[in-house]
Amino acid sequence: MADTKREIERKFEFTSAAGKAAGPSTAKGPAKAGAKRLPDLTGTAGITAVRRQGTVTLDAVYYDTPDLRLAADGLTLRRRTGGADEGWHLKLPVAPGIRDELKAPLGDTTVPRSLASLLRSRTREAQLVPLVRLVSRRKVKHLLDTDGTLLAELSTDTVTAERGPAGAAWTEVEVELADGVDPALLDAVEKTFRKAGLKVSDAPSKLARALAETGAAPAPRPEPGPADDSAGAHVLAYLRAQREALITQDPAVRRELPDSVHQMRVATRRLRSALATYSPVLDRTATDPLRAELRWLAGELGADRDQEVLRERLRTRLGEVDVTLLLGPVRARLRVWDTARRAETRLRVLAALDSQRYLTLLDSLDALLADPPLRRAAARPAEKVLAKAVRRDHDRLARRIERALTQDPGHPRDLALHQARKAAKRARYAADAAAPALGKRAEHLAKATKKVQTLLGDHQDSVVAREALRGLAVQAAGAGETAFTWGLLHGREEALAERYERELPKVWAKTSRSGAAFARGR
Repeated sequence: MADTKREIERKFEFTSAAGKAAGPSTAKGPAKAGAKRLPDLTGTAGITAVRRQGTVTLDAVYYDTPDLRLAADGLTLRRRTGGADEGWHLKLPVAPGIRDELKAPLGDTTVPRSLASLLRSRTREAQLVPLVRLVSRRKVKHLLDTDGTLLAELSTDTVTAERGPAGAAWTEVEVELADGVDPALLDAVEKTFRKAGLKVSDAPSKLARALAETGAAPAPRPEPGPADDSAGAHVLAYLRAQREALITQDPAVRRELPDSVHQMRVATRRLRSALATYSPVLDRTATDPLRAELRWLAGELGADRDQEVLRERLRTRLGEVDVTLLLGPVRARLRVWDTARRAETRLRVLAALDSQRYLTLLDSLDALLADPPLRRAAARPAEKVLAKAVRRDHDRLARRIERALTQDPGHPRDLALHQARKAAKRARYAADAAAPALGKRAEHLAKATKKVQTLLGDHQDSVVAREALRGLAVQAAGAGETAFTWGLLHGREEALAERYERELPKVWAKTSRSGAAFARGR
C-alpha cells in the first residue's frame, strides 16, 4: 500500500491591494512576484521564527481520464520530480482544506497499481492519461515555535501551466501544517495575510486553477438537493447521495480505513432499500436487476463487516469474565481464529471490488441516475407520495414484529426476529430518505425505528456469537483444551438474547405510536 500523509493546508493569492494580482495570465513563463511581498508572520499564533529553506523547482505531470473524472471529484494524481518528496502522489479530499496524500515511488510514467486501484470506482475502464504539466519555482520557509519545532511550511510558488497549446501562469502562497499542529494556526495566518492584501484562493488545487485558466474545467456538479418538490426529484437526490457515498468509500475500503466497510455497506443497502420502497416513483422492471446486484455487493462487504463486529463482541465478552474463569488459552485461540477468518473475508472484499461485475454495477447505477425510469407518481408532490411509501414500509415492519412475537422461543423466533430486523432497517431508511420532504415527522419516525433496529440487531449479534462460540468450543476440545470459558460465554449470550426479547414489546410499542403519529401527519 502507498505511503499516506494527512495534508492540512490553505492556499492564498495576492489581490490588487498588494500590487498587481497574481491572477490569470496566458503567458508561458512564470508570473513575477514584483512588488508582492509576504507579511512577517513572527508573533502570529505562536510563530517565533521564520527560517528560509531555499528554492526548489518542481515539475509535475497530472493524470486524469479524458473526460476529467478525477478533477470533477476533486482528486489529483501527479508524477512529480524535484524536491525531497518526488514520486507519484494521489490526493483524496477529506474536508475543505484537508486531503490525504498517498505516495508511490517515481518509477516510470505508468501509473502505479497501488494508486490506480484506489481510483477504480471512478475511472473503471477509462485510461489515465497525461493532462497538464505544472512547473513551480517554490520558495520555502519554515514557521517555528519557541523550541524550534516546525509548525508549518510556507511556500511561495510561481507556477507555469501547460495543457497542449494552452498555457497559464500565476503566483500562489501555500501554508501547510506540520503533523499534529492545531488548524487554528491557519486561521491566524489568514487574518494576517488578509491585512496584507492576500485572500484565500478560489481554486482548491493547482490543477483546478490550471484547468480553469486553460479552458478545460470539468462541468459543474449538480446541486446535491432535489431540483423541485416532486417525488421523483427527492428520490433521485437521495439516490445520488448514496451513490456518492458508495464511490467515496471504495478507496477507503481498499486502504482499510476504520468503519469504511460498514459505511460502504450502508450506502449499498440504502440504495437497494430506496429502489424497493419508492417503486411507485421508479419502475421496478428497470430497478430490480440493479437491486439484485446491490444485494450481491452488500453480501460481499458484509462478510468482512460481520466478522469485525463479531470479533469486537467476543473480545468485549472475554474482558467481562473474571480472570479466574478464563481457563485455557482463550485469548490466543480467539486471535488465531479471527486472523484466519479476517484474511479470508478481506480477500473476498477486494475480489469483489476488483471484479468486472462491480464495475458493471456502478455503470448501471450511473445509467439509471442519468436516465431514470420514472413512473407517473414521480411528478406528484413529494409529501404525499413519500409519506405513503414510508407508511407501507412501517406496516410491513409491524407485521413482521407481530409474527416474531407469536413464535416459540428458539430457532424459529430467531429467524423471525432477523426478518423483522431487516424490515426495521428498510423502514428507517425510508423515513431517512423522506425527511428532506416531510421534515420532523419523518425524522422522529426514523429515530424511533432505529431503536427497534438496534435492539433486533443486538439480538441477531447474539445469535451469531453463540454459533461462533460453539465452534470455538469444538476447536478447543479437539485440541485437548477445556471448553469451559466458551460455554460460559455461550450461556451469557443466551441470557442476553432472552433479555432483548423481553424488551422488544415495550420498545416496539413506542415505535408503533410514532408510526401512528406519522400517519396522522404529526
